[in-house]
Amino acid sequence: MRIKPFRGLRPRPDLASKIPSLPYDVLDTREARSLAEHDPYTFLHVVKPEIDLPPDVDPYDDRVYETGRKNFDRMLEEGWFVRDSKAAFYIYRLEHDDHVQTGIAGLASIDDYRHGRIKKHELTRPDKERDRARHMEALSANVGPVLAAYRRVPELSAVVTGVASHAPAVDFTAADDVRHTLWVVDDPASVERIESLFAKVQASYIADGHHRAAAAARVAAQRGAGGAANGGGRAPHDWFLTVQFPSQQLRILDYNRVVRDLNGLDPEAFLERVRNAGFDVKHDHRARRSPHRRSFGMYLAGRWYLLTAKVEPPEGDPVRALDVQILTDQVLGPVLGIGDIRTDPRVDFVGGVRGMGELERRVDSGDGAVAFAVHPTNIDDVMRIADAGGVMPPKSTWFEPKLRSGMVVHPLDDGSID
Repeated sequence: MRIKPFRGLRPRPDLASKIPSLPYDVLDTREARSLAEHDPYTFLHVVKPEIDLPPDVDPYDDRVYETGRKNFDRMLEEGWFVRDSKAAFYIYRLEHDDHVQTGIAGLASIDDYRHGRIKKHELTRPDKERDRARHMEALSANVGPVLAAYRRVPELSAVVTGVASHAPAVDFTAADDVRHTLWVVDDPASVERIESLFAKVQASYIADGHHRAAAAARVAAQRGAGGAANGGGRAPHDWFLTVQFPSQQLRILDYNRVVRDLNGLDPEAFLERVRNAGFDVKHDHRARRSPHRRSFGMYLAGRWYLLTAKVEPPEGDPVRALDVQILTDQVLGPVLGIGDIRTDPRVDFVGGVRGMGELERRVDSGDGAVAFAVHPTNIDDVMRIADAGGVMPPKSTWFEPKLRSGMVVHPLDDGSID
């Protein structure tokens, strides 16, 4: 596969810890408004520009994208971003507690994405895809990277280790205690080495950012036919911003479910239906989380239960064997009457980073009637399903920690990719 260096736009050194923000899809609008209210620097003003408009403005209103562009232009005009003078790769390390992952930020080919060398494991929602495409077009830039995984290449790991032994260009710890470190790799020999080693990688797997990747492909199609039509894919819009990590370094947390009602059942009747659906049910599950595969913590009417599936999933179908799919097939659908979990408003999803307390809060407050803690999906399952051309259920994976938007920006409106 092809990964290219580029001349990134990066926050000025004195603002390197102030500007980068969490991705647009990690925070809801209320949370983002609160974080950005007295902070003119945060990149949330660019990636979630609805926070600077009245609450009654539709998030897909033209004014939202216009505001994002104005906020981005303001940051550029104030000199808050500096363009690197040479094309570079960027080594990006995230650390949280005892977890460390170190990736390579560079441009991935839209052509590789279209032809399946950059593999997907989730369906995208058309409305979200259009939203990110409109946002990208308004800013004429990739402002949030796609997180991707590849099977480890020892020679690439050696290059990364060598670069990371030197002083970084950026090093800060964010408010959520995640440390972000960035090294700039712009010497020609190292750049060529990284490119040539990535050429040996057979496939890369989108971990976080399916809508961003799909939006980048949309923008490329809108701006030109891509690849052959513009001289081998040298236009900036034929490439999109990624950070590529060795797969074994990525950490996947649980992605849990909250359902708003019990489909007309009272708690006792619901528990009986769950038992009949093929689960062993134990009361007073004090650990709350799922202890192993095919088990689920369940919070109902102020009590935690442990559900353990007694029926083995069908052999030869890796999607049906996923815990998130077992829960859907045996409880959410037949017992709670959830149709399509991608669109049914009765079900909501809570990333494991928010903890079990958030599930309790949702149910105790009346926002939900029952919550399920699901065992985390394995990265090997993600890659196996993607290799088979399969599609995982929505909200199957929560990768943590999150890449920051605004650490490095890829402009789309100048020059070419050599």
